Amino acid sequence: MRIALAQIHATGDPEENLRTVEAYSRRAVERGARLVVFPEATSQAFGTGRLDTHAQDYDGPFAAGVNALARELGAVIVAGMFRPADRVDNGANVIQRVWNTALIADGGTPRGYDKIHTYDAFDTKESETVRPGNTPVLVSVDTVTVGLATCFDLRFPSLFQNLARRGAEVIVVPASWADGPGKLHQWRTLTAARALDTGAFVAASGMARPGGEDNAGQASGPTGIGHSTLVNPWGERLAEAGYGEELLVVDVETEQVARARRTLPIL
Repeated sequence: MRIALAQIHATGDPEENLRTVEAYSRRAVERGARLVVFPEATSQAFGTGRLDTHAQDYDGPFAAGVNALARELGAVIVAGMFRPADRVDNGANVIQRVWNTALIADGGTPRGYDKIHTYDAFDTKESETVRPGNTPVLVSVDTVTVGLATCFDLRFPSLFQNLARRGAEVIVVPASWADGPGKLHQWRTLTAARALDTGAFVAASGMARPGGEDNAGQASGPTGIGHSTLVNPWGERLAEAGYGEELLVVDVETEQVARARRTLPIL
């Protein structure tokens, strides 16, 4: 299967971001991709204002537009978006929380995976504005079983092993990984570790880093570090992007999954 990782700079405007999804998806499909993976927060980038301001459900224009595009192109598109979830009273005010969703668009009924592990770390508390999900999700792309995870989920191997035990051969990870001291090393280590934990391919699509390489290594909050990557079941990096916008298109031989799991039967 040919997978495309679309490393983009999302903005605070869902309409503009939808146009970016269209442009990258068309380029990816022209190069033969069957699955196109965009970063977390593709519908609205972190750091561009309150997430509930532009939150839309599956019947909103962003998800509907991506789904119509997937139908036209005959491909499966995964892209991060925010959907209205619930209202919580934190004692000072009432906050409208959202779901941090990895949209699955294949031309049928739009659906998705709601991020289970919210980014409550490094002086950030995502759960104040994002409601955690609780259900692992798999989808079939042609004959390949694909699992979904999002960004901070990478630090929780149990989710990945759950997906692998349920048949995932490829696990896609939309992300908007925070930059800062040691964060690129952690990203590379964790993407490889989750492949080794599962005997699966890990296809992690990160948001391009604001400011590019000039700001590399500086703390940025969850606005992206780039370095989208495709890792094989042995933890080997088949492709990796840099800090800026980029489209990676990579072939994966899913037969390697069965071989890896026979050789190293850890599941």
